[in-house]
Amino acid sequence: MSGTRFTDIRWFGSIDSTNRYLLDEARAGAPAGVVAVADHQSAGRGRLGRTWEAPPGSNLLVSVLLRPDLPPDQRHLASAVVALAAVGAVDAVLGLGLAIKWPNDLLGADGRKVAGVLAEADLAAPAGPVATPGPPIVVGIGINVNWPAGDEDLPPELVGLAASLRQIVGRPVDRDAVLDAMLFGLEHRVADLDTVAGRIRQSDDLRSRCSTIGSWVRVELSDRWFEGTATDLTPEGHLVVESATGTQTVIAGDVVHVRPGS
Repeated sequence: MSGTRFTDIRWFGSIDSTNRYLLDEARAGAPAGVVAVADHQSAGRGRLGRTWEAPPGSNLLVSVLLRPDLPPDQRHLASAVVALAAVGAVDAVLGLGLAIKWPNDLLGADGRKVAGVLAEADLAAPAGPVATPGPPIVVGIGINVNWPAGDEDLPPELVGLAASLRQIVGRPVDRDAVLDAMLFGLEHRVADLDTVAGRIRQSDDLRSRCSTIGSWVRVELSDRWFEGTATDLTPEGHLVVESATGTQTVIAGDVVHVRPGS
């Protein structure tokens, strides 16, 4: 895309995973800014190994290769800026405001999931053609643009939990327009990752869009879980939760919005 670092956009009719493809490219020394877009992914995945498949050409399946200068405990901001750019793109193209469920889901006004983000870093990969301080981070996002067209397309267990932009606005949506707007908006957000002030600015934007703040949540970590009220994000973008045992800061984990006692 002209005027951004995202000028190398590679399109695939079908691929196993755009994230897997860009991780392999990063290991071969590909520079930051390479974008992979697919009509269909045969092995697309989300966090915790979850899978989601849609008819070819219906939704936006895209990954970007980044090489930001990020402290290790703030690498999650790479996925946050992609989520924020996607929210901004949907607003610009459709006038539709989405919220971000920490750390990686985009939700409609009724709480149904419209998109998910997955970031993967390869700490052992070589530097790109121009040396960069941080390891390559590949961030993939799948946006339900035109599928499901209606609840009849979903398995019963997902009715009321997932939706597409088409469902919400009541008409087909141009996924290329969403992609162009997302990459254009992502340029300045990625640039912000290289400075302390920029990272704080992106964390502030994330806070303003985060529907998790104020919600009762269940946080599932690798070795334990707890419940409490999400009260804030730190300047680094970490989730602050007030639980029965006190204030806890969550750097990474699976977060579910729940009702107290459910």
